[in-house]
Amino acid sequence: MTTTMAPAPLGLDVDVMELEVQVPPGKLLTYDLRALASSLEILDTSCMAVETDGLTRALVTIYRDPPLEKLEPVRGEDLVIDAQGWLTVGRYHDGQPAQIRLYVPGSGAQRGALFGTTGAGKSRALQLILAAEKRSGIVSWLADLKGGQSVPEAAGQVDWRVTTQEGLLAMLQAAVRVAEERMRRYAAMGRSSFIINRPDPLLSVRIDEANRALEKGAPYRDKVAALIKELGRTGRSVGVGISIAAQASHVDELGGSDTLRGMLKEGETILLRWSSSMMQSLVSDGLLPPGTHIVPIPKRSGPPLLRSRFTSARGLVKPKPGGNTGGMAYLLGSDRPTAMMRFFPVGSMHEVEGLDPLILDLYGPGEPAHLEATSHEAAGPAYLTRDGDGPAHLVEAAKEETKRLAEQAAAEQKSAGTGKATVAARVLRALEDADEDEDGQQVLDFDELFAAVNADGGKPVSAPVVRNNLTALGKADRIVALGGGRYTLPS
Repeated sequence: MTTTMAPAPLGLDVDVMELEVQVPPGKLLTYDLRALASSLEILDTSCMAVETDGLTRALVTIYRDPPLEKLEPVRGEDLVIDAQGWLTVGRYHDGQPAQIRLYVPGSGAQRGALFGTTGAGKSRALQLILAAEKRSGIVSWLADLKGGQSVPEAAGQVDWRVTTQEGLLAMLQAAVRVAEERMRRYAAMGRSSFIINRPDPLLSVRIDEANRALEKGAPYRDKVAALIKELGRTGRSVGVGISIAAQASHVDELGGSDTLRGMLKEGETILLRWSSSMMQSLVSDGLLPPGTHIVPIPKRSGPPLLRSRFTSARGLVKPKPGGNTGGMAYLLGSDRPTAMMRFFPVGSMHEVEGLDPLILDLYGPGEPAHLEATSHEAAGPAYLTRDGDGPAHLVEAAKEETKRLAEQAAAEQKSAGTGKATVAARVLRALEDADEDEDGQQVLDFDELFAAVNADGGKPVSAPVVRNNLTALGKADRIVALGGGRYTLPS
C-alpha cells in the first residue's frame, strides 16, 4: 500500500489522501464501502472515492470535504464536441474532465442510455447534451414522453420534438427510413462509414422518459423496442444515433434486455443515482465487467444524522442535512467506469416561473441544425409537418400515418398478449409518480398506494392482490417498506 498527500487538482479547495491497495495474486479485490469508511474513521462516505481495475488493484481517494459538492456552472460556448466527437460534460472526483462521445470518426453515431431515479439529475444532464448538440451542428430529434414537461426548454431548440407515444412511433419510423435512404446513397458512393457533414449532419434521436414507452403494459412497447433495436443495429454507420433516458429498476423493464444489451455494452451508458435492482441487472446482463464495484450515490451527501428528540428544542442547533447529489454519475462506457463524476450544474438553482432563462441561454441563439433536404421525402409527412403547419394534404397525411402506425402497433401487441400492465408495474408507477416528502423521498402509505393503482385506468384490483405484489416487490428489492404501512422506491 502506498500513500500520497497532495493539494487537490484544478482548484478544488480540499486536501486529499490517496491509498493504493492490492490483494495477493490469485485473489479478487472486493470491499464493503461502509466497513472501509468505518475502518478509516471517515464519517462521510461522500468524501471517499474508490476506483478498481476489476481484478486485484484499487485506488482509494479520501478528501477533507466532498470533492463534488461544488462545481462551476458550464458555459454554453464550451459545449461543442471536438474533432474526435468528445464532449466534456463535467468533472471526475479528482477534477479531471469527464467526457462522453457523441460521434466516432470512421465509424459513426453513438448509441447510449442515461439511467437515474427521480431527482438524480437526469433531465438536466439531458438538457446539457441537447444544448451541446445544437451548438455542434448536430440534428436533434427528441421525444419527451412526460408530455413535454421533462425538458420543456428544448421546444424550438431541436429539429423535431414530440411529446406523445404516438408521436414517438412516427419519429422512430422516420428515423429508420432516413437511415435506409442514407444507406442507399452511401452504397452508391462506395462509402462504408459515416463522415460527419460530408455531406450529411449527424442525426441524434433521444427518447426521454423512455420507460413510459418500454415498460410492460405500455401500449406500443413491442414496436417501439423493435424500432430502437433496428436503429441501434443499422444507424451507426450512416450517422443516425439512438439514445434513451429512463427511470427503471431493471433492464428487462425497458423492452427486454435483448433489445438494449448491445446499445448499453457498446455505447455511452451513464448511470446516475440508481436502485439496487438496476445495479443487479447491469451486472447480471454483463453490462459491467465481473468484479467491478462502484460506490452507491446517496440521495444527499454528508454524514448520517442521529436525530435526537432535543435537536429542535429552543437554543439547540438542528443538524444540517447534506448537500444534494443530483448530477453525480458514472460513465460506464468510459475508461474510468468506477470513478464518480458530476455533470456541470445546469439552469437556475431556485424555482422559476415558466421556462428557465439560464437553460435557454445554454442552447444559444439561432436555429437548430435541420435534416438534410435529400432525406426529407424519406422522413415523410410527419417530419415535414412537425411544426404543426404545412400544406393541408401533408398535415392530413401525417395524421393518417401516425394513426395507422399506432393502430398497427397496438393490434400487434394485443395479439401477442402483452398489452396489459402487471399489478407490480402499476404499483411501481404509482410510487414513481408520488410527490416527494420533506426528506426528498417518494413515499405512499398502503391506502394511498391502493387508491393510486385503482385510479390509473387499469383493471380494478383488490387490496390483498396489491399487498401480495408489495411483498413480492420487497423481496426482489424493488421497493422498500419503511414501516407503518409506508412504501418507497430504493435509493
